[in-house]
Amino acid sequence: MRNIKILPILRVALLWLAAIFVFVPLAWITLASFKTPQELNEPGLIFFSPNLESWKSVISSGILDAAYRSLIVGLITVSISIVIGGMGAYVIAKYKAGGAATRFGILAAQVLPPAVLVFPFLTMAYALRINDTLIPVIFAHLSFVLPVVTWFLIGFFDAVPRSLEEQARVDGFSRFRAFILVVVPQVLPGIGAAAIFGFTLSWNDMFYGLILAPGNAAILPVAISGFNTFRGVQLGAMSAAILIAVVPVVIASFFIQRKLVQGISGGAVKS
Repeated sequence: MRNIKILPILRVALLWLAAIFVFVPLAWITLASFKTPQELNEPGLIFFSPNLESWKSVISSGILDAAYRSLIVGLITVSISIVIGGMGAYVIAKYKAGGAATRFGILAAQVLPPAVLVFPFLTMAYALRINDTLIPVIFAHLSFVLPVVTWFLIGFFDAVPRSLEEQARVDGFSRFRAFILVVVPQVLPGIGAAAIFGFTLSWNDMFYGLILAPGNAAILPVAISGFNTFRGVQLGAMSAAILIAVVPVVIASFFIQRKLVQGISGGAVKS
């Protein structure tokens, strides 16, 4: 009886602890973005006169151009991943292609450190003379976004009744037409959640961008690291830049939280 009362309290306490670990750094960064350099030397200072100098410095530094490049990389990466990963997930879910090993095998690359994969991408980029452009970054992002999107969608295709497709075939639909007009509409919420999840993975990547496009084609996380100069870290400007990078991800996560859990667990539920 005592355990029954303690467990809910412990659960709530752990949730509050997790929330503190997430929101306190975010609140600190928000305050730091509106402080003067002198006020940044007082981390505990909460009440002060906000100023926009750090935000003006960030915007004039070209951070929005870097955000635009990250947006382009994310949109192209996700578009390719949804098309290829969607068809792959459908084949794995409905036709059991490759058996249960395929469901887990598609995530095999995720256990490798990015340093293992970045060298071939860098070599090919130099050979094709496309280094320091967005093209090798997009291919590098596909190496981890495409498997995750495929895994994400398997569970959603598993949940579509096979009778719907069979009825469409009886009505004269080809296999491809039944897939596009009958099956895909059933998993549109999952596709939307997979797209946002994959975009978030691409948006947050810094390692591949730093190695493959560190110069004129720098994406947002690489541009943020540029505020760590030889004179020290520009805390105010870096805080403002981090907020620019974080806000879209937080908003997207809020809308896909339920589908996110379903998609991450769905790929392993059925075999």
